[in-house]
Order: sequence, then structure tokens, then C-alpha cells
Amino acid sequence: MTSDQGGRYGEPEGGSGAPEPGGWNAPPPPPQGWNAPPQGWNAPPPGWNAPPPPQGWQQPGQQWPGSGGYVPPPPPGTPEPPLTVRAGIGAFVATVVLGLVAAAVMYANWDQILDEAIARAGAGLSGSERETAQDVAEIVVQFSLVIGVVFTAVYLLVIWFAWRGRNWARVVLWVLGGLSILSGTAGLGGGTGVGYVDGLNVFSWLLTLAGVVLLALQPSNAWYRYTGWQRRYGPRR
Repeated sequence: MTSDQGGRYGEPEGGSGAPEPGGWNAPPPPPQGWNAPPQGWNAPPPGWNAPPPPQGWQQPGQQWPGSGGYVPPPPPGTPEPPLTVRAGIGAFVATVVLGLVAAAVMYANWDQILDEAIARAGAGLSGSERETAQDVAEIVVQFSLVIGVVFTAVYLLVIWFAWRGRNWARVVLWVLGGLSILSGTAGLGGGTGVGYVDGLNVFSWLLTLAGVVLLALQPSNAWYRYTGWQRRYGPRR
């Protein structure tokens, strides 16, 4: 066999011995930087769509306005206070108004109320003990008026914060209202001795009870949750 009859071992030069099929082209090389998928990887079937991201999800690297991090979705609710909140806050405001009216009536009937308190404090006493009880009753009545004025100012401040959507103020109103309801229930058998003032106290007790119940209803709870979310994650004003 001579050198012009073929390549090494008798194969035709430039090939493996098998002719290439007609029209066949070698596949193009993969793009630069391409990595083959790992072993066992299966491509998604035709028509497959990626599932949508969960609610509240954000793209990596994005920043939410006002927080600089992840922001949970807002709870159900609206920025406007519902009827239960408006009525509940209104009931507490009405109790304050009735309290001021009662204080004015008590001041106008100061002598009658003081005599009633002294008579109750000195009942069954005589001599120096009765005089001491009368002095104590007079001091208690005067001190009660001063405490009432301070308490009214603090009460109005708490009511204002509750109207602004502060849940802690609502809790304070629950506590103060509950104590007022308990004390009013215990004192329903007594009174100041002035029928007009006693009637105002009964209306104030009913309004306090209504305010506590209205602020505990579901629409009120949803609104306070929403305002808390808005204050924490909403845009800064």
C-alpha cells in the first residue's frame, strides 16, 4: 500500500472513514460564560409560567418608602374612623361635658351638698367626734372638686389621643371607664343629695358604658390596627 492510497491505517485522509450526511452542519458553540445545567436538571414543560410572588414581596435591592426594609401588607381598614369609634369617642366626650355641668351645679349648691356630706359623716356621732367628722367631710368635698378638675383635663387629653388612633389611649379609656362603671354601680344607691346632679351621674354612667362597648367592637379594633400600621409604615408627613 502506498502513501497516496489513504491516511494512516488505511483511513481516508481528513476524516474518520464515514462520509458526512448531505446538508449537515455542526451546532454552533455555546455562548461565552454559559454553564451547562447540573446533572439531573429538567427544563420546565412548554407553557409553564412562574408563580406570582407572595403578597408584600419586594424585589431584592428595593427599598420601601419610609422604612428602608420589608413592609407587611396593611391590615383591613380605612383611614377614616368608623361609626363605632366616632360614637364611642363622642360618648366619652359627653361624659366630660356632663361632669362639668354637674360640677357647676354642685358649686351653685355648695352649702346643700356640704351639709349632706357632713350629715352623713357625722351620723351616729356626738360631741367632738361629730365636729371632727364634719371637718373631714368639708375637706373631702373641697379636695374632690380639685381632683375632678385635674382628672377632667387628663381625661380630655387621653380622649384626644384615642381620636388620633392611639391604641394605648383606647386602653386607658377602657380602664378609666371600667373603674367609673364599677364605682357608679356601687354608688347607685347613694347620691349627692341634689336630684339634678344625681340624674346627671346616671346619664354619665350609661354614656361611659356605651363608650367602652363601642370602642371594643370589631370595626373599632380594625381601625386602630390600620392606624397603627399606617403610623409605622406609612409615608412620613
